[in-house]
Amino acid sequence: MKKLFAILTVAGALTFSSASAFAQSEDSATVATEEVVAVSEVSETDVEGEPMHQILKSQFLDGGAGWMAPILLCLIIGLAIVIERVIYLNLATTNTKKLLAKVEEALNTQGVEAAKEVCRNTRGPVASIFYQGLDRYNEGIEVVEKSVVSYGSVQMGQLESGLSWISLFIALAPMLGFLGTVVGMIEAFDSITVAGDVSPTLVAGGIKVALLTTVGGLIVAIILQLFYNYLVAKIDGLVLSMEDSSISLMDIITKYNQKNR
Repeated sequence: MKKLFAILTVAGALTFSSASAFAQSEDSATVATEEVVAVSEVSETDVEGEPMHQILKSQFLDGGAGWMAPILLCLIIGLAIVIERVIYLNLATTNTKKLLAKVEEALNTQGVEAAKEVCRNTRGPVASIFYQGLDRYNEGIEVVEKSVVSYGSVQMGQLESGLSWISLFIALAPMLGFLGTVVGMIEAFDSITVAGDVSPTLVAGGIKVALLTTVGGLIVAIILQLFYNYLVAKIDGLVLSMEDSSISLMDIITKYNQKNR
């Protein structure tokens, strides 16, 4: 529930920012459209000096809000999930060497309860796995090992949570773009049919508008794909750290068990 609230909060903030920027520029939409039409009449220096947000706004309007808005929504929701995952994974990162040293020291000096307290006071999936293993110490080493393995799988699932949604938006954004392009091409050919003549201006303008949706979808997919790969690499590093530290914990518990026989 907390994760869903965090995603909705971030998505709402990003949506509000985009809506505010669009609302501020809505009054000048007509002027922006005229500027796009007059691009061929101005010098190259003037075009290069146009602000980036004005260019993006003009391209967004040219592509059609009906098709560009869903693509933009994919980007906003995808980035909201990415931000939530980045925060979660950064909070889940633990100095495993330091934690292992504290657990071993507490276990050898004060016993299992002290080691559990160390894990309880440390955040992250590694500390949670350690706690589950130590909590079943009295049931035997084999039970401890099974508990560590089972709870490790649970923690790995939590780390990977949300990635399927990012993958969905990576695939959905280009498909929406291609769909907008196909529909735009059909409308362009319909205009040619109605006009009864093949006008280069009419054809070129219709094709440009149609292709803008494809460009938008591909840009969104590229942005989300970069973040997706970063998250996957981060999760792989955490999982490797969890597996390595779990083996070290079992060695520590085995030595402690042999010492106290």
